[in-house]
Amino acid sequence: MSLEKLEVLREKRKKIELGGGEKRIQKQHKSGKLTARERLNILFDEASFVELDAFVKHRCTNFGMDKVDAPGEGVVTGYGKVDGRLVYAFAQDFTVLGGSLGEMHAKKIEKVVDLALKMGAPIIGLNDSGGARIQEGVDALSGYGRVFYKNTIASGVIPQISAIMGPCAGGAVYSPALTDFIFMVDKTSQMFITGPQVIKTVTGEDVSAERLGGAMTHNTTSGVAHFISSNDEQCVLDIRKLLSFLPSNNMEKTPVLETGDDPNRIIDNLNFIIPENSNKPYDMKKIIRYVVDNEDFFEVQPYFAQNIITGFARINGESVGIIGNQPTYMAGCLDINAADKASRFIRICDAFNVPILNFVDVPGFLPGIAQEYGGIIRHGAKMLYAYSEATVPKVTIIVRKAYGGSYLAMCSKDMGADLVYAWPSAEIAVMGPEGAANIIFRKEIKEADNPQEGRQMKIKEYKDEFATPYKAAERGFVDDVIEPSLTRIRLCDAFDVLRSKRENRPPKKHGNIPL
Repeated sequence: MSLEKLEVLREKRKKIELGGGEKRIQKQHKSGKLTARERLNILFDEASFVELDAFVKHRCTNFGMDKVDAPGEGVVTGYGKVDGRLVYAFAQDFTVLGGSLGEMHAKKIEKVVDLALKMGAPIIGLNDSGGARIQEGVDALSGYGRVFYKNTIASGVIPQISAIMGPCAGGAVYSPALTDFIFMVDKTSQMFITGPQVIKTVTGEDVSAERLGGAMTHNTTSGVAHFISSNDEQCVLDIRKLLSFLPSNNMEKTPVLETGDDPNRIIDNLNFIIPENSNKPYDMKKIIRYVVDNEDFFEVQPYFAQNIITGFARINGESVGIIGNQPTYMAGCLDINAADKASRFIRICDAFNVPILNFVDVPGFLPGIAQEYGGIIRHGAKMLYAYSEATVPKVTIIVRKAYGGSYLAMCSKDMGADLVYAWPSAEIAVMGPEGAANIIFRKEIKEADNPQEGRQMKIKEYKDEFATPYKAAERGFVDDVIEPSLTRIRLCDAFDVLRSKRENRPPKKHGNIPL
């Protein structure tokens, strides 16, 4: 082969790798963002990324597009290794036509999703795009539709992770919304269906792009996003960490790592963490960190529906998904947002064979007109459905309150928990002692010489008799009442035993979750 031909190849590749050119790269850096290739270099193990379809070009000739060169078609696609495991990815290049999506741009993404499905490997999408390439009209629209379809087919088969690292507006938001996890970068990423200008024209509302669809908005208010990162590099490193908790596909078990944390570690602090006053709050995250390997808890949606905690950790090296009520926020009550957050997390864990660990301290569903009108019945039913549907190992620890239907919604024995443990501080009852005493002992309280004093006596009587773990243990609804300091030991043993769990369900196309 002549050196001339090799030089032509090298020149073409060099031009493609420069994307929109030095000026646009500098502009990208000035706006606090990395380029598509810089992001991929952080995501993948050193020198492991292999690019695909670098020479693809658009076919549009309308509006002067026949004279427009778009290196790489505005998206870099390929595969590589993350911690030695195969992963596919695409990264939209904002320096090339604003990362806008056209027919061939979409085809590059489709191809890499198809390859990820064939190989049973995760797919990572690094989104940084001005939206549809308007010059390509319905071809661009069709491209979005095809990408949405691929996302749906891949759902529950391979992990799909999206990072919003710039603008993401209109139809572009739906591909990330169809994936398993969404990361956003603070101050440099936005997501919205209609932008601030359109909203002002149509509704008269005046709102900034950041307030409308910024990273903190979607991490706190809407719940659309799952993670917020301070910059591009941190975002990509967080994606690498999330991948470490997930299998490559739905046919594999989660990776087991050697963490060096003793499975027989006794945690004396847990014996004193629950306040004597059962209405006094404490931080459930402290319990979670004490119990898991090396106190390493990777929380999912930490700023949304904070009355419930979701996240990943390891127990004796094995990845587990953790769900816990948070007494420091709304007393740990379940509401519409908490139910949605937990249900989605349960289903992700079940889809990818991640065992589930539940920490229960729930006084009930949040009362109120807004909750009832908002459909708390329907939303709460999602949790019941998700836990019942899940066939992965499920272990429940009742820390304190476990009242009524909200306890069932936190994975009681009847909802399919394989093992249920309770601490001596557990209060398992149909309802709180105060409400129960008012109903059961209404007549006695009314006839007492001092009704207030009589009421308090009856509350104590009910609490001593029924608001304990022992009645439930007598009936077999609790497998054991354990000393809190031994919780980690029992959990390590439980998940080790449950590794061989097999559970079959009746054949069906799919169930009808109460969406």
